[in-house]
Amino acid sequence: MPSSVSHFENAQNFKVEKLQINTNVSYAHSDCPSRSPSKSPLECLVDNMATGAVHDSAERCDAPKCHPETRIAVQEEILSWISHGDADVQPKKILWVTGPAGTGKTAILGSIADDCQDMGLLAASFFFSSSSVSTNRRSKRYLIPTIAYQLLQNRETALVGQQALSFIERNPAIFEKRLKEQLEELILKPLRTLKRQPGTDPYQGWPKVVVIDGLDECEAEQYHDPLRPASGSARRSKEDDHAEILSVLVQATEDPAFPFRIVVASRPERAIRQFFNELGSAAQELFLDEKYDPDADITLFFTSKFAEIRRRYKLPQHWPNERVIGILVENASGQFIYAATVMRFIESPPHPPQIQLECVLRSRAVDGTSPFAPLDSLYRCILQTSPNPPLSAQWLYAIDHLRSAQADFVQQFLESTPGEAEYLLGSLSSILTVVINFGSWYTFYHKSFVDFLEDRSRSTTFYIDRESRKAFCQRRYLRVLKNKGPMTPIKDPLESEAFLRQYTRLGKTGFLCASASQFTLIERELVLCDAAWWLQTFFDTSESRKSTSYWDFLHIQDLFEHVHAWCHWYKCRPACKHWRRHILKACVAQRWLVPGKAELIWNRFDHRVDWTGTLCPIVESESGSPVSYSTLHSASSADGPSRGILLK
Repeated sequence: MPSSVSHFENAQNFKVEKLQINTNVSYAHSDCPSRSPSKSPLECLVDNMATGAVHDSAERCDAPKCHPETRIAVQEEILSWISHGDADVQPKKILWVTGPAGTGKTAILGSIADDCQDMGLLAASFFFSSSSVSTNRRSKRYLIPTIAYQLLQNRETALVGQQALSFIERNPAIFEKRLKEQLEELILKPLRTLKRQPGTDPYQGWPKVVVIDGLDECEAEQYHDPLRPASGSARRSKEDDHAEILSVLVQATEDPAFPFRIVVASRPERAIRQFFNELGSAAQELFLDEKYDPDADITLFFTSKFAEIRRRYKLPQHWPNERVIGILVENASGQFIYAATVMRFIESPPHPPQIQLECVLRSRAVDGTSPFAPLDSLYRCILQTSPNPPLSAQWLYAIDHLRSAQADFVQQFLESTPGEAEYLLGSLSSILTVVINFGSWYTFYHKSFVDFLEDRSRSTTFYIDRESRKAFCQRRYLRVLKNKGPMTPIKDPLESEAFLRQYTRLGKTGFLCASASQFTLIERELVLCDAAWWLQTFFDTSESRKSTSYWDFLHIQDLFEHVHAWCHWYKCRPACKHWRRHILKACVAQRWLVPGKAELIWNRFDHRVDWTGTLCPIVESESGSPVSYSTLHSASSADGPSRGILLK
């Protein structure tokens, strides 16, 4: 039995004529790249770049930078390499800045990018971030378009960008190609064309460097694009993506037409370390260790920050004394993230700075042999300031899981009573902040805190295993489902609709996925939910957006799949019967294609048959025959499915 209905089964070399489709294009998520044929090449390029990854973007307005007069030696070494290169016969064109977590790599490269911008040396920058609210800062797919856009915006390299726009106009599908092809068509070919032009040196007065930070924070493709689920042998790891990015950078620097040096910063992850080891003398490594005297810089940082606090609170000049600063510097062990977190904690409520400092000094490392022991002790100390540390830890895990959702939604989703978010998180402002950028988003100050939460040996009593975290979020999900909204009622209709729209998207992130034993526990809640109300609300929110998108289609399919997953071959469970009846009824009312009785019965005997694939929106062709979304989805492009077709 086929998993989906298609009028083009096994067809080849066909063309569709006189097909009239009533469609309204909109995108369910701001990070989905646009493929509208009406857009100009520049608009297509902007849609496929990561605006927040550029060094001076609004999203990075609070990004760490080196404190004045700190990290001078390492910055001077990097700037000297950018400006003058090295003394080798064959100069190296890639510099790898690396070091353990918390040593200030992002702050250093942020300051380098700013300085290079001021000196006219910066060609482009890209700052990956695993904690960013924008998924495009966590994906390799946006790297090359973002660099190409910056070359277009730079007065000296604008001709390169214009050549790239010309190619995009001829082949807008370039953004679906591998990084290697994107680099070739959007950057290298334009550079070669420019170099072949007669006259003076085309690179005279050009910028000299491309800065890429946080390579280790680039996540695997499947985490960002639910429309392209990877499975089986096709599933890629983040290490595969890291290796692909590095291979592309080497490809660029080996091309004679590529005039830029590249500075890459990352943690010394195994796969990245192995790549540079195999690259050998073609790249230069700068490891942030004791030779750059981090203790002196951290001492200067503490001294400067305490002076600011003394002035603000009118505290005595001898507070804190040199011995205390020495203890803090020793605890930092060269980790600037420790120093920065300590100072944020001391400056944050609810207690005066003196009491907050005493709290830090009283904290003790559980494992003195770990290089992260002082930082872990500090994180535990901060968590203990919460009035309910275990529940706060649950919230923090949930916030990390919901990092693409806006802060208002996260609060409404998790709160049991009004004000619970402030109650639990108010004292944790030194590790968690709310970033305002076209909305408000929870963001952890540093990836090291998420690493701390994920490691049982480091977070100790605050550690929560994956099943318990999932169960916590699942209970919140079911509570909203049963309550027809958050526990704290939303009075504004527009805000309520926005909440429900975001909530329906959570089905795609596995909130209803459960083992057989877990499903038994949640089934009672699913049966008690008003399925008819939810289906009506779902289609009402789609109607308010003037279109039913492919994301909506996937959500309904997932709902089908999850409630049916644990049914016996001879009998469906009560939750499945309850939800399936209302789902099919609602989809029929919307003129969607739905599975027939034969398909439903056949699926009982063979769960490998995906009968949910026959559920989809339909339209009519000129002849009056039904055309399903899956038909158009498979026939829309020779290069692959077009995610831009949305049907009503």
